[in-house]
Amino acid sequence: MSENAENAFVLFREVEGKESATGDWMDVNQELINQFADVTLDHQFIHIDPERAKAGPFGATIAHGFLTLSLLTHLGASANPENPDPARFSGMLMGINYGFEKVRFINPVKAGSRIRVHSLLSKVELKGNAIQQTRTMTVEIEGEQKPALVADWLTRAVYA
Repeated sequence: MSENAENAFVLFREVEGKESATGDWMDVNQELINQFADVTLDHQFIHIDPERAKAGPFGATIAHGFLTLSLLTHLGASANPENPDPARFSGMLMGINYGFEKVRFINPVKAGSRIRVHSLLSKVELKGNAIQQTRTMTVEIEGEQKPALVADWLTRAVYA
């Protein structure tokens, strides 16, 4: 266990359950949805055929749930908490994805929508020379009551 990790752990614990941030809005357009369909080989009409999708259950094409999930990295990067203590990152070598505890796709993201993330630091654990953070990520759709998704995202900050 590194001293850097131990020191950072104390600082992260001070904001556990309190530190939240809201990210910037992002456009989810048809081109992005089509690119994701090509990469994942998921070409279901509800994602890529606007004319056919109009008659479907959502009235328009929708983003893949996994597209919205994969955008958490980008959305989360814009959701920096106000005044983060730089000492929490002293001696940090890298940050890595560790997985998810829970993911729920609640509301489809229609092509042309804007989304942003709300992030809450909900749990912090010391794991050897790493700090495991659980952040509850809620993806908001502009103008909608229900979020697109809610996920408990686990990341690890590895320290020297």
